[in-house]
Amino acid sequence: MSSFVDTVLNVDPLLALVIVGLLVFAEDALFVGFVIPGETAAVLGGVVASRGNLPLWSMMVLVVFAAVIGDTIGYEVGKHLGPRMLNLKVLNRRRAKLEKAQDFLRRRGGLAVFLGRFIAFFRAVMPALAGSSRMHYPKFLAFNAAGGLVWGAGFVLLGFLAGNSYEVVAKTAGRDITAVIVAAGVTAVIIWRIRKSRAKHGAALPADGPER
Repeated sequence: MSSFVDTVLNVDPLLALVIVGLLVFAEDALFVGFVIPGETAAVLGGVVASRGNLPLWSMMVLVVFAAVIGDTIGYEVGKHLGPRMLNLKVLNRRRAKLEKAQDFLRRRGGLAVFLGRFIAFFRAVMPALAGSSRMHYPKFLAFNAAGGLVWGAGFVLLGFLAGNSYEVVAKTAGRDITAVIVAAGVTAVIIWRIRKSRAKHGAALPADGPER
């Protein structure tokens, strides 16, 4: 992996731009994320930009665009291949995680698409699962684009600020940001349930109260 990263950092900047874009795209569209995590490619793109050969905004736009398009292709794969895609041999060792991803999608819908962008395994399979479940595409696209924008711009910026310390950032940021996103998601769900319960309770009070 380190030799590959060194190669990317030392090729022509435009070629590095293409390589980073293809890696981010392929993670969701072709399950390459099982080999090279997308945040590693995004951080690497930020490092390339930090060397002054490419503007930061161009790398951000590319990574966000590649992430959103990759997810869209993954969605179409799931929509048209369905069960055959879920029975791929590459997923056999990750069957338990796949079932968790399916359950998460059933319970949270679009929110699972957004949060899945920040969890390595979910990022690779969630678009295909959304397609397989026939999630309404405009809804998928909205959450997919939001997740791709926050994730893509954020990790490229981390790589840009980290410079040559990209390896540490790629590893720790992926773990820590995942924990933060999961915690935020759980908190949001708890708040939503509390508000829903209070709303139901408030609506029931007039009917349950004493007659005058």
